[in-house]
Amino acid sequence: MRPVGKTIWAIAEGYIPSDSTSRDRAFVSHETACILNAGPSDARVRITVFFSDRNPVGPYRVRVPAGRTLHLRFNDLHDPEPIPRDTDYSSLFESDVPVVIQHTRLDSRRAELALLTTTAYSQD
Repeated sequence: MRPVGKTIWAIAEGYIPSDSTSRDRAFVSHETACILNAGPSDARVRITVFFSDRNPVGPYRVRVPAGRTLHLRFNDLHDPEPIPRDTDYSSLFESDVPVVIQHTRLDSRRAELALLTTTAYSQD
């Protein structure tokens, strides 16, 4: 395996609806950062979350083992504080090794589910 990707990524769009059509985890409205670490070393990733009306929060810290992927739900981030629902936000990812990040949102506020996915912006 060899590293692929970048060490700095940004997702400018973020929003977690508070409503869902079900309590089943598969159908709860959520945002996910899909992080691919194709390299031979574990990735230590710091995440900072930015808001329009208050100071940034973070860092949230996650580890992605070498040769693995992590589908990280923003809904599951709690330390240093939970990501607020029904609030616009953006996120910045800083990794100590190259990774690839894709953003996904499931909006299940209505029976007609909406799924959105984009590749994050990267920079080194």
